[in-house]
Amino acid sequence: MGNEESPQITRRATRLSSSTPVTSNEVETEKITKPYKLTVNDFVFGGEKLSFDDLLSSFPARGNQIRELLRLLGPVNSPMLPLFVYGDPSTGKTSTILQIFRHLNRPFVYASCLTCYSLQILFESVLDQLLLHKKNAANGYSSAKRCVKPSDFVNFLRGDLTSVIEKLKSLKKVGPSKLAGKPNGNMLYLIFDNLELIREWDKSSTALSFMFNLYDVLKMHEVGLIFISNTSPDTYYSNMGYTEHVPVYFPEYTEDDLRQILMRNQPNRKLYSSFLDVVLRPFCRTTRRVDELSTVFSSLFRKYCEPLSDLASVPNEEMKRRLFSHFRPHIAPSLNEIFWVPSKSSTEAETNKDTTQKGSTRKSEVGDHFAQIDFHMSTSAKYLLISAFLASRNPATLDASLFDSTGGSDSRKRKRKASEKSIEQKEVAEQELLMKGPGTFPLERLLAIFQCITSAADSFDEDEHENDDLRAGGDGGLMSDVLLQLSSLCNANFIIKGGSCPLEGSTRYRSTVSEDLALKVARSLKFPLPNYLYRR
Repeated sequence: MGNEESPQITRRATRLSSSTPVTSNEVETEKITKPYKLTVNDFVFGGEKLSFDDLLSSFPARGNQIRELLRLLGPVNSPMLPLFVYGDPSTGKTSTILQIFRHLNRPFVYASCLTCYSLQILFESVLDQLLLHKKNAANGYSSAKRCVKPSDFVNFLRGDLTSVIEKLKSLKKVGPSKLAGKPNGNMLYLIFDNLELIREWDKSSTALSFMFNLYDVLKMHEVGLIFISNTSPDTYYSNMGYTEHVPVYFPEYTEDDLRQILMRNQPNRKLYSSFLDVVLRPFCRTTRRVDELSTVFSSLFRKYCEPLSDLASVPNEEMKRRLFSHFRPHIAPSLNEIFWVPSKSSTEAETNKDTTQKGSTRKSEVGDHFAQIDFHMSTSAKYLLISAFLASRNPATLDASLFDSTGGSDSRKRKRKASEKSIEQKEVAEQELLMKGPGTFPLERLLAIFQCITSAADSFDEDEHENDDLRAGGDGGLMSDVLLQLSSLCNANFIIKGGSCPLEGSTRYRSTVSEDLALKVARSLKFPLPNYLYRR
């Protein structure tokens, strides 16, 4: 199996860590003089073999995908077409495939485009694993072979694969291959994970064409190729013909699937089930990623259990009501804690609720009803959606005047009384704008507008502590969260990619939301969107 690129702990890692250190000098000397020597047995997952029943129980709601992958992999030493495993992030693609190879005990090489962030590093990582080469202090943490060009990689790869396959065939003469820790079969599989990240590399189109043509270039039936991606095959375009990959789709988890996954390994299943009855449905409207939900639920479950003196107790209906009344105020704030934008919506919601209970005017009730949106979206996502809407509707030349310190309010004071001719020109321009549709914008402009309107939101907010927390988070954390949210909005088709500009060479985006929806989102934030919207 692979070395540091693998997300699982391999046998070679555990063997290296099994020595008991005395001093740092002795440890360093031992690593240099006595490094662990890799063997052919390190191409398998290692550890105890996983039964089929244990494999199915380890991945709830993935039984169909596991059976499909086992069918496509076929019996031992069966030639196969390249597989393209795809689905949303955190749907169990990588873990399922690695555990399948643990169940089959077949040799494979794993390389992730997340840790191998360039074509050269990816090439050298695969070659190092095939040559049983591990970087350490003795070799200066260098690769076994320097490989930059795809042509060199093909030549090196073909020779190294032939050598490894011959070694696997020689194991048959030694003894049965079904013993623990020994590879089963003489066919080697190459697994490339996070394939969609190659599109962000230099010469990405050439790199993707090379990866997809690798099966036809090698022409080795003893080698199987498996590509794992977070995007569908339709998102990859190539002008070159290649052998069509067999797609295997991992769908998004349903609410029942998430319940089964989160309930695993819980000491008090009934208590945790009552907790999921409260939090699972509202959070599923925001995200269905297992990693995000498990991280958020771990802290929320502690708050949920605060009134309990004994965590092993079985909750009855009265206890469930008491726990819910204690836990209810923590649900809404937690839904907005994904981003670092200061949110005053929770406090304003309580104020509006008290005002409604005391009795408000008909006008305010109509306004509150109009401000409600029929789906949940975090505060930062709303600001980002408004930023994209403004970037698509406003000319880029007017950003400096619209997003000044006065919030664009002075631009209205400079307007003079319009003549009949100017009104007619305005109507023609508006018709042309309507026919043309919303414009495209680069990522830099979107982030600049986002920073301006969130800064304006800070000036509206009277709570200074929230602003201090935002500044303490740093721009790096804010921007990384915004980029993640931009990807989510693109997947939801609120924002679409409008192609690349031939002059700039960067991807441009386009907002697809209507003005009514943008105004509704802005009212939910108490944000004065009309002050920033350019009217011809």
